[in-house]
Amino acid sequence: MSAQQMPPLAQRVLRRLSDAGFASGQELAAELGVTRSAIWKAVHVLEEAGVRIEAVSNRGYRLADGIAALDGVDISVRLPAAARARLARCEVAWSLPSTNAALLAGAEPQPGQAFVLLAEQQTAGRGRRGREWIAPLGGALCLSLAWTFAELPRDLAALSLVVGTCALRALEARGARGLALKWPNDLVFADRKLGGILIEMRAESAGPVMVVIGIGLNVALGSPTRERVTATGTDAIDLVEVGGSTDRNALAAALVAQLLDALPRFAKEGFAPFGAAWREADALRGRPVAVSLGAERQVGIARGIDTAGALLVETPNGLRRFIAGEVTVRAQA
Repeated sequence: MSAQQMPPLAQRVLRRLSDAGFASGQELAAELGVTRSAIWKAVHVLEEAGVRIEAVSNRGYRLADGIAALDGVDISVRLPAAARARLARCEVAWSLPSTNAALLAGAEPQPGQAFVLLAEQQTAGRGRRGREWIAPLGGALCLSLAWTFAELPRDLAALSLVVGTCALRALEARGARGLALKWPNDLVFADRKLGGILIEMRAESAGPVMVVIGIGLNVALGSPTRERVTATGTDAIDLVEVGGSTDRNALAAALVAQLLDALPRFAKEGFAPFGAAWREADALRGRPVAVSLGAERQVGIARGIDTAGALLVETPNGLRRFIAGEVTVRAQA
C-alpha cells in the first residue's frame, strides 16, 4: 500500500509516534478515532514486524532510538536545489516485495531525471546473487533510485563502487565514523555489514539504459532481526552501534543528493573521479582473501582495484583481475 493511499491503523500509529515525546493510548485512540484496544493491537502488530517501541506506564508509547516514519515530501524538501531539479518522483510505500523490482517493472525516467522509491517494509528484499535482505519495519532504510543513461557508460561495471562512495559520504555527513567499503558492494564497520548495494539494469540492444540502484542500510535492527540476520551467516551492525544519525529521512535525502550529483559525472567521466575515494575506504587491501567464481576458488592477497574498478588479487599464480558482479569475496583471518 502506497503512502498516498489510506494507511492501515498500524501505519497511522507509526506515523503518529514519529512525533517527539510519548503519546498515551488514550491520546492515540482519540486522535485516530479508534478504541484503546485497537491502539494496543496496532502497537503489537508493529512490534511483531520489528519496530522498536518503548512503552512506559502513565506516559504511553514512543519509537525507540528516535526513528521516524519515512516521508517522501520530507526527503524531497531536504535536497539541495540541483538535486531536487533532477528528482522527478519520490514515493514511500508501506510494504513492497522489493523496491528494486517495483522500479524495474515501471516506466523509465527521462535521461537526467530520477525516480526514488522507499519502503517501510520489504517482504522479498534481495541482495546480490538472490540472497535475502532482512530489514525490520522502521529499523532499516530500503531505498531504490531509477536513472536513465542516454547511452551505455563505459565503466558501467564499476557503478556499484561509485554508489559505495556516495553512500559513505552520506553516512559520514550524518555522523557515522570508521566505515569502509568491501568490494564490490558492501558498507562495513570492523568487518561487520552495515549495508549493501544492488544494481540492476534494463536496456535494449541500442539506446538508453535504465539502471536501478538499490541501497539497504541497517539503522536499528533490534534483537529479533539481528538473530535472523546472524542465522543467514552475516555478521551485521547498525547505525545505533556505529553512532550515526538514525533520522532515516535525513539519511535518505543525503544519499539521494550524493547519487544525483555523482550519476551525471559518472556518465561523462567514468569511474576515474571516484577511484581515489574508494581506494581510501578499501576494507580488503593488503589482506588475505578468498575469491569464488562459480566452481573456481582463488586465494591470495587483495591488492586494491584497477582503473576500471576490478578487484586485483595477488595469487600463487600471479596477479588476477576480477570483475564486479562475477565473484564473492571473503576476508580470511
